Amino acid sequence: MSSVSSLKSSCVCRILLLYRSCAQGGQTPRVSRSSRLKKMDKNAPKIAILGAGVVGLTVSKILQDDLRNADITIISDEFREKTVSDIAAGIFRPGLSFRGPTQEITKRWIDKSWYFWQDILKTREAEEAGVISVGSYIFSKENYHVTRNRLIEDIVPIYRAVDKDELKIVSEGWRYGSYFTTVKTGCDRYLPWIQKSFEAKGGKIITRKVESFSSLPKYDLVFNCTGMGAKYLCNDYDLVPIRGQVFKVKAPWLKTAFYGDYDAYIIPGQDGIATLGGVRQYDSYNTQVCKHDAAAIMERCVDLLPVLKDVEIVGQRVGLRPHRVPVRVESEMVNRLKVVHCYGHGGYGVMCAPGTAMDAVAIGLDQLRSSVRCKI
Repeated sequence: MSSVSSLKSSCVCRILLLYRSCAQGGQTPRVSRSSRLKKMDKNAPKIAILGAGVVGLTVSKILQDDLRNADITIISDEFREKTVSDIAAGIFRPGLSFRGPTQEITKRWIDKSWYFWQDILKTREAEEAGVISVGSYIFSKENYHVTRNRLIEDIVPIYRAVDKDELKIVSEGWRYGSYFTTVKTGCDRYLPWIQKSFEAKGGKIITRKVESFSSLPKYDLVFNCTGMGAKYLCNDYDLVPIRGQVFKVKAPWLKTAFYGDYDAYIIPGQDGIATLGGVRQYDSYNTQVCKHDAAAIMERCVDLLPVLKDVEIVGQRVGLRPHRVPVRVESEMVNRLKVVHCYGHGGYGVMCAPGTAMDAVAIGLDQLRSSVRCKI
């Protein structure tokens, strides 16, 4: 048998074992962790996840839950505080610029994501995972419609118009408002929590930058969750950065989120550090703090909530949101390598990563199973 034939035979054997495991409900024999890792190395399908932000790590969690015998490796040159995810306030409030291929798919991603976060919120690990429940106000001096959100009004526990007394909570001049309850995910906790779980279940991590899919020939399946990196990895010119800049301030007394006109937002943090924003600068690659943006952000936030006037500033952060219409969740064959893309979430990566990750994993499993059917 030639070396090429041997390679194909080995790949088919790994995928057949995967298919047989899935057909039996994903059950695997109870063996020690070290024994299981040896078995994984020898027989399991080899899967790579490119990117260690909120999307890539969420894909890893769902993949490990669905495929307990998979040999999974995360490959990235940036982790935790170096990711754009770590900058985000992480509150569940998707906007209309978050779009899938259809309205139906968009809503499905949002709904699946909501229940994913709710499931974590109900566990003892919620605090460690950085997932909390938070009440939120959104006010406007100009337009009632901006205080509504048809994407989540049917799933959050409360979404209602404010009364006259609630309009007095903030500064004068606000004419319209809504109050809703939602969830917030702090990636400073969520990313380490997921990574710890991933490694405990036998997942491997490689620190390096992948500049071409051709450097990944040994994998049966690759998930591309590289965010802005996909612009160059995939030559995707539909992917553009939307620059964001925020303050991190010390406000342990703040327990409620506030939104105002012109992208003003004030989001409490689990550790007493609140996020004040923001800006949305389309096609800007500037990763430096801009003093003019900083002044405008603070002015809008203080106008919304005057008590912030003398707040202690901990720092300022800048990030480039990977924006694409539609968000790319689809499979592609790249030089005989099976690739599933999951990127382009814009400013909604934290809140909507789970829904897109679930679809991406389902697509990936279909790719593996179809290769079995074709080769038998």
